[in-house]
Amino acid sequence: MQVQVRKLEGSWDLGYALHKHTLSSVYLGDDEYGHPRFDTTRSAPGEALYQLKYRADWNQVQALAAQVQQSLLPLLGEIGLIIPMPASTVRARQPVNEIANELGKLTKTPVFDDIIVKAPAPEGSPQLKNLHGREAKDAALEGRFSINPSITNEGCWNALVLDDLFDTGATMDAVCKTLRTYKKINNIYAASITWK
Repeated sequence: MQVQVRKLEGSWDLGYALHKHTLSSVYLGDDEYGHPRFDTTRSAPGEALYQLKYRADWNQVQALAAQVQQSLLPLLGEIGLIIPMPASTVRARQPVNEIANELGKLTKTPVFDDIIVKAPAPEGSPQLKNLHGREAKDAALEGRFSINPSITNEGCWNALVLDDLFDTGATMDAVCKTLRTYKKINNIYAASITWK
């Protein structure tokens, strides 16, 4: 899988993404139902992620986890646990959790998908992806995340926060700032499959 690694800036200690999600998208006109059609070219990680999320191609999980292990983990410090980003859309199987669990198996690293608790958005508020600008997203996320102290043994660990698509970084920032309040977490590293 061809990658073009980019550093991600934010409230984490160090972070990277594998590749830009969409390389080009050309409007082709509307279909017979009035829906716009596009000829979209994605990067290899972007296409794999698209197939996983929107075509339920679970065979992409292993390849994406292996690529994160190969391309991103060597750039980061030692990781003691993996935390998948909380999902924004409810699905029977969550793609980010699946990739995190596979990465955990590959690296023999525990995965904690219950440390970060995300409160539901207030009734009638717009979806985060429909908000424009970092300030609007920061405001919408204020106070939405909390810690479930699910680490029961002694010690302090470096955490890898894993996401699928990095956009403004508002959600990743909110999660990492929340993690900083948990005494069991030391350094925080961020990894994303793609960036917008």
